[in-house]
Amino acid sequence: MDRREAEKATNRLLEVMDTLRRECPWDREQTFDSLRNNTIEETYELADAITDKNMEGIKEELGDLLLHVVFYSKLGEEQGAFNYEDVANGVCDKLIYRHPHVYGDIHADTPEEVKQNWEALKLRKKRRKSGTLGGVPVSLPAMVKAYRIGEKAAATGFDWQHKEDVWAKVKEELIEVDAEVQAECKERMADEMGDLFFALINACRLYGIDPEAALERTNKKFIRRFEYMEQCAVNKGITLRDMSLDEMEGYWQEAKREE
Repeated sequence: MDRREAEKATNRLLEVMDTLRRECPWDREQTFDSLRNNTIEETYELADAITDKNMEGIKEELGDLLLHVVFYSKLGEEQGAFNYEDVANGVCDKLIYRHPHVYGDIHADTPEEVKQNWEALKLRKKRRKSGTLGGVPVSLPAMVKAYRIGEKAAATGFDWQHKEDVWAKVKEELIEVDAEVQAECKERMADEMGDLFFALINACRLYGIDPEAALERTNKKFIRRFEYMEQCAVNKGITLRDMSLDEMEGYWQEAKREE
């Protein structure tokens, strides 16, 4: 990366933002609140591009997110709260503070040690305000939130001693789900289903699997196979409703073999 060109591009973006804020009716009326949902949408679009390994898409969505960073910084500047410089310097200060193995005298030889140090430093800074789990954003999707809760709890030592031990918990929760299914109590069934999900998400964490990405891979796989079945039905001049379960299963297995 050419640092001079990067600096020029950043300055250009800041100047474009200044111009839009002055001269564009839509940009002039935006606020932190009005941009929030758009920011969330852009984040998910970036996540989709990463899942698809679409480099052109990743580049485009990163640009959209960078625009939001600059936009929020401009709003902060107008309110006298902070500006882009403050945002950039703030994250630099945070990175230096949380990388004492690079900028200080702490040793960390593995990614796991780095992660443990990172969480410990975050906790030390926030403990008085919110406790260990207080830094997990309330509005995170439930699956992502469960993963982060597990990570933060583990950083305090509250975790399974051996990752294989998590499967006993998964089996325990599955038995409890089955008991509530038999009892036909939806409220308790929902509680136990939640416990089962939480245990499985912790299993993902312990085995280094991103549960969100794993589930999305399964979603895409299901869609491919389902669409294959639908196309087979169209080719026969019928709909899936006209097929028996055995016929649909046959086409489903064909779709699996073609993957």
